[in-house]
Amino acid sequence: MDTIFEILIVEDDNTLAAGLRRALMSQELKVECCGLISLARAMMKNGKYALVILDVNLPDGDGFDFLAEIKQHYNTRVIMLTANDLEMDIVAGLEAGADDYITKPFSLAVLRARVNTQLRSLHKEMDTESNGKIDIENREITTVLIDEYVFDFVKMQFFYKDTPIELSKTEQKLLWCLVNNKGITLSRSFLIDYVWTDGAAYVDENALSVSVKRLRDKLSAQQHIKTVYGVGYVWK
Repeated sequence: MDTIFEILIVEDDNTLAAGLRRALMSQELKVECCGLISLARAMMKNGKYALVILDVNLPDGDGFDFLAEIKQHYNTRVIMLTANDLEMDIVAGLEAGADDYITKPFSLAVLRARVNTQLRSLHKEMDTESNGKIDIENREITTVLIDEYVFDFVKMQFFYKDTPIELSKTEQKLLWCLVNNKGITLSRSFLIDYVWTDGAAYVDENALSVSVKRLRDKLSAQQHIKTVYGVGYVWK
């Protein structure tokens, strides 16, 4: 992997943060640490991080709130790090946009494996983009104007009320599939087969639910992206 990825660890336990940094540093990974949300916010404005490892309990704020802020402004992967292993908190973190969730205590081998999974996925997205495998030329539509939305599927630029919206590759494919079939209910199995075309043998259906929720929230499209219970989704 020739690409050098940058990782930001937001953890107020300095000893733990230093240990995580040593465990992850390599020729392909640049790792930085901080212990405050305010400092992390400033660092993210000045740097481009592929992944943030984010503790939930921080001295100057709640990690879940900062997670929502990151997902609103950056196309960055986030792994939540917390001592709380209650199922409701894990679900809340994932639904708020976390890409993965690790509870303390954990082994460094597990952390490295989780980080590598996220970076492999990100690298695959970058390869797809650079190689033009999104198959834009065969799409029936390239630009969509709906109410206060503008979706440009050639430049991959998306706007709501003239405000640009950052969408991941998964969200882009999901959005295109929905608006290109406006008014048609698409089954969950159809969307999973269309969106996840990387050859994965199995995709958890929760991944689709989470992706739809993120897309709906990013676009403020609660009135457009509708759930057809027991079937799938439709763009109204």
